[in-house]
Amino acid sequence: MSLVRRCSRTACGRPAVATLTYVYADSTAVLGPLATYAEPHCYDLCAEHSERLTAPRGWDVVRLSDGSGPSRPSGDDLEALANAVREAARPPGRAAEAGGSGQGRPATGETRRGHLRVLRSPDS
Repeated sequence: MSLVRRCSRTACGRPAVATLTYVYADSTAVLGPLATYAEPHCYDLCAEHSERLTAPRGWDVVRLSDGSGPSRPSGDDLEALANAVREAARPPGRAAEAGGSGQGRPATGETRRGHLRVLRSPDS
């Protein structure tokens, strides 16, 4: 039987999703993924209480991610996306200037209309 750990906050019975630890020497509150085991001097928090967490005045809050959620795009990702959008918006005649074939209809059976592509099925 699996026992679900509950939020440590008084009168809150929601399932815990994060563990809060205080590092007194550094005046830091560390909020991370739910610890594997309940540890003394650590507090398990539900999603609502972990989102609303504030630290005492003069303390820092460090929020650690477990990596399972969506990550923010990097600068390289955003630049690659912008380049792809620019390339797709380029008129067919100007594609040759950028090293493309310059043909409006590639060999794959695509038809380009601005930034949209229409893929034809093999039967048509």
